[in-house]
Amino acid sequence: MTVHRIRRTVRTAVALVLLTVMLFPVYWMVNISLQPSGNTLSATYLPAHPTLDGYRTALHDQGHNLVTSLLVASGTVVLTLVVAAPCGYALAQFRFRWINWALLAVLLSQMIPGIVIANALYTLYERLGLLNSVPGLIVANAANAIPFGILILRSFMLGVPPSIVEAARVDGAGPLRSFLSVVVPISRNSLITVGLFAFLFAWSDFIFALTLTTKGTVVPVTLGIYTYLGAHVSNWSAVMATAVLASIPAVILLVVAQKYVAAGATGGAVK
Repeated sequence: MTVHRIRRTVRTAVALVLLTVMLFPVYWMVNISLQPSGNTLSATYLPAHPTLDGYRTALHDQGHNLVTSLLVASGTVVLTLVVAAPCGYALAQFRFRWINWALLAVLLSQMIPGIVIANALYTLYERLGLLNSVPGLIVANAANAIPFGILILRSFMLGVPPSIVEAARVDGAGPLRSFLSVVVPISRNSLITVGLFAFLFAWSDFIFALTLTTKGTVVPVTLGIYTYLGAHVSNWSAVMATAVLASIPAVILLVVAQKYVAAGATGGAVK
């Protein structure tokens, strides 16, 4: 028992040290955002006179960029789920010879670098007039998230009993009604998982934002922070305050949806 307690204590101590090392950049970001001087070199480990001036400046300068990112991320979630859910169900339940080729195509699409997709979309968007637009960024980010969503949803929907869908069809429901009324409620955890990751993909996107916006009329917060550095490099409190504000939505979603993410990520494997 004594040896077991010693080992458990050592493991706990090592875990706490590793957790401290990983969370220190987050703490330092919050600490700098509260420093009145805004200078990282003269900053103390604890703000002696904390101030919210950095957050006021960040909200004034980057508030509209945060709203833009929220619109793009929310639209990406909707478009990703609308496309990935029926595709994942079709690849899981239908038995055709081309299913394996379709899965291979989905996997290959995940391997294409984002900058390659961004350059291809730039030429297409220029012809369609989608440059510097929120819908253009939504489509670009959804194109990046849909293959991942299809793979996650398919792995879960492989365990959906066909008898449930057949029972709904016997009761008079059509294919679309059966899918929406039976399959979608059963797949709630996996849908939340895909939606969360699609939101995070779009919220943290930088490549599409930099490539597909050229006039500065539509600026997501990631691109806003990038351009913010040049103008406020001497006042790091505003820069770090913007980074803190940009982290809040992701943190809230991860905390709220963590149990659904765990169930959705492992549900397909368990089934």
